[in-house]
Formats: sequence, C-alpha cells, structure tokens
Amino acid sequence: MSVPTPHPFDFDPTYGMTLEQLLAVRPPPAPEGFAAFWEGRYRKALAVDPMPSLSGSTASHPDWQVSDIVYTSTGSFQIGGWLLVPRTGIVRRGLVVGHGYGGREQPDFDIPVEETAILFPCFRGLSRSARPPISESPAWHVLNDIDKPDDYIIAGCVEDLWLAVSALIRLFPETAGHIGYSGISFGGGIGALAIPFDKRIDRGYLEVPTFGHRPLWLTLPTTGSAQAVQIYQRRHPDVLENLRLFDAATAASRIAVPMLMAPALFDPAVAPPCQFAVANAPPKFNESFILDAGHFDYVGAAAQRALLREKIGKLFKAP
Repeated sequence: MSVPTPHPFDFDPTYGMTLEQLLAVRPPPAPEGFAAFWEGRYRKALAVDPMPSLSGSTASHPDWQVSDIVYTSTGSFQIGGWLLVPRTGIVRRGLVVGHGYGGREQPDFDIPVEETAILFPCFRGLSRSARPPISESPAWHVLNDIDKPDDYIIAGCVEDLWLAVSALIRLFPETAGHIGYSGISFGGGIGALAIPFDKRIDRGYLEVPTFGHRPLWLTLPTTGSAQAVQIYQRRHPDVLENLRLFDAATAASRIAVPMLMAPALFDPAVAPPCQFAVANAPPKFNESFILDAGHFDYVGAAAQRALLREKIGKLFKAP
C-alpha cells in the first residue's frame, strides 16, 4: 500500500505515522459514568415506538422495491430515509446504513447483500431529517448543543440509529437478532458509539470512522468537522470533558460482535490515528481492511474497493 502524493493540503494527512505506529494507537480510557450514560439513553430509546410509515418513492431499481420511510426517534424527532426490500426471495436479515457528514441524497443500490431489508436513515438535522434551527452544515451541526451532553446532537443521532433498528424489527419481525450496521465517516463514528450498547445489532462495518480518540481529534489539523470543534475549543477549553462521553474509540472497546473496520493511512478529513483508535479498539471478532486513503481519490482505489466489497458481502451474508 502507498499513500497518495502529491496532495493540495497544507498539512500532512498521514500525520507522519507509519502503519506500525497506527496499529499501536489505543482508545483513551472511559470517563466516569460512560457506560451508565449510554445504557440509560438506550433504555429510553427502546421505549420509543418508531411508528414507521412507508410511501412510494421516486427512486427505483430493478432488483429492489424502494420506499420512502419516516419513523419516530427520541424527542419525537421525525427521521426520513429510504427502505430497500429485494424484489425476489425472502427477507432474512436487516441492515441499517449510515451516511457521511454530507448527508444522503439517495440510497445505495450496490451493497452486496441478498435476502436483506436495508434501511437508509438520514440522521437528525441532515438531508431528509433536516429541521430548523439545526444547521445541515457539518461545521455547525457538530456544534449543536455541544456544551450540553444530555442534549448534544451526536447523542440524538446515536438514538436515531437505535430507532432505525426498532423500525426494521417492527416492519420485519423475522430480522430480530439478524440486523447489521454499516457506516462511513460520520456514520462510522455514530455506529461505533451505538453498536456496543444495542444487543440487537449482530455485526458491523465501519469505514474511516470519526469521533475516535477525542484528545487527538481535537489537536490534529483537518478539513473535517473536528476543525469546527477545534475553533470552538479556543473559546471553550473545557469542551474535551463533554466530548469524552462521545469518544467512538472508547465505545468501540466495548464491542463484542463481529466487525469489519476500514481505516485509512491518509485522510485529510478524519485523522488516521483517530480512525485506527476505533479500528484497534474491539477486543475480538475484529477484521481490518486498510485503505490507502479516505476522503481522497487515489490510484488503486477501484481495486481496493473491489476487494473490500467482497469482504462486506461476506460479513453481511444472510444466515
């Protein structure tokens, strides 16, 4: 593997770290009350009736029946998205698919799964779940109630994922115990926070996940959402104390289901050491597929993607 060069950034998106050094990055210790904070939120989320509602969609595909979906998350927040059901065969598994901080304009039709109902939620405040006064800009979305851990929007997004699982089970009871999660970047960080506390999720795929190792996340130069929080930190130096509750690497150390992780050696938007802190964290059942780069086009990307696609298909193969 080789990292891309040249690049247009005024910092080194490898942060001068070798693969050996990246594989040695460990998650930071959990702050006091970490597990209780998330377990309490999960219990409250389980008590919410998602009331999923389906309607016809303008999107279409020869292999998938596509529906628009709206379900209720915590705080009565209405979450919009898409539901894909195979046109032929039966549904034996469920899959929730998150998105990056750019939101989502349509479902992905090339996920290599069969006999699987796929739910593509848009996390609160973004795309089909946009709602004023929440900004859809990543630089502002990531700051929404950042000073209030109980109200921080990232916590709400984790709950949106849990309620997506509830919605799938409501629509397809046969998927209970057979639901996976796939997330990239922003969605990867949300997944790392959600999976260890939801026993209904039986496996996961996280690609270039963000929100890992917050102490590093707040110090390394970046083009991503961390940049906005770093600017905020200059005026609010105590922000790290709140963010320790939202550390994807700390949470990932509690994951106990099969995982496929895809961290990158070079990434201007999510610093690789923060990604590897997440990828290295699960104590078992963990496989890593190391990408040359994330959030950046590079020679050899298509070949790597083809190999990665095979691994994703195997991970989420219907039982």
